[in-house]
Amino acid sequence: MHDPSSALVLFSGGQDSTTCLAWALERFDHVETIGFSYGQRHAIEMTCRAPVRQGVAAIKPVWAARLGMDHVIDLSVLGTIGESALTREIEITMTKEGLPNSFVPGRNIAFLAFAAMLAYRRGARHIVGGMCETDFSGYPDCRDDAVKAMQLALNIGMAKDFVLHTPLMWIDKAATWSLARQLGGMDLQELIIEQTHTCYYGDRTQRHDWGYGCGVCPACTLRAQGFAQFIA
Repeated sequence: MHDPSSALVLFSGGQDSTTCLAWALERFDHVETIGFSYGQRHAIEMTCRAPVRQGVAAIKPVWAARLGMDHVIDLSVLGTIGESALTREIEITMTKEGLPNSFVPGRNIAFLAFAAMLAYRRGARHIVGGMCETDFSGYPDCRDDAVKAMQLALNIGMAKDFVLHTPLMWIDKAATWSLARQLGGMDLQELIIEQTHTCYYGDRTQRHDWGYGCGVCPACTLRAQGFAQFIA
């Protein structure tokens, strides 16, 4: 039986998934996290996950009480199948199809499918992801239609009633910063700045007002622009 008050959060250790984790901890009685190792060139995000989870739990006693197990799934096959700038040491550019070459085909589809498999076993009804159509890098599997289609397919294929939540779907990065502040105050904002990782190149040698990163890749650019708008 699925627990209607239990959730599984897709958690990379980045800004968006950390905000989604806080969002879930405010709403559900039991929250677990799932991360994916898929040969990403910014694999340093995987080392950020545990400290960020601990930091989030320390912000509110109720969050600490609700935060459950963490799970890491090996999806390294994604890195071997796709020729992507997220899994290869190549420059991030736009392709002739109009998509950034950092797009890993089917990545979010695979993430949601494996998350549902784990949710099935763990008895969680709610699955939370940081997909966003408003302020994103052009990845088609971040779109609301794609997530809704996955929810339908998963519920038909598994005979369950999963609910896929995307709290960031219709807000930009400035609003994501604002949501984090609303959920966890300055403590969560500072945790996101100091501990989370977003940079596609895996750079944590350069400290900016908004956190660590190269400052020029698409992920850093979105994060920096959003922070500037947020504090303006």
